[in-house]
Amino acid sequence: QVQLVESGGGLVQAGGSLRLSCTASGRTSSSYTMGWFRQAPAKEREFVAAISWTGVTYYADSVKGRFTISFRDNAKNTVYLQMNSLKPEDTAVYYCNAGRFVTLATMKNYGMDYWGIGTLVTVSS
Repeated sequence: QVQLVESGGGLVQAGGSLRLSCTASGRTSSSYTMGWFRQAPAKEREFVAAISWTGVTYYADSVKGRFTISFRDNAKNTVYLQMNSLKPEDTAVYYCNAGRFVTLATMKNYGMDYWGIGTLVTVSS
């Protein structure tokens, strides 16, 4: 099993920044893709960003240019999501996700094998 633990959520004013972290432990693999999804109140979960083990990054159109996903180091078991120019519509519970990359569409629509419990990001106007 793989455990994912998120941190870094909180309350920030519009225009501000936050950095989320997610650390994987257990039976991890250096070939896993890691990413982030979010779910706002009364909305469905949506893809935010992901990074493959080779360093290829993917972003939702709504966050492109504002959010950056990266690995902490070559160990690739910790991923960061740097969120800049935050907007009230970014308010959501953010979930870390990791696992085998199948296809981009599959990842965006269903996520990968493992999920964290989420961290709340609230952006005030």
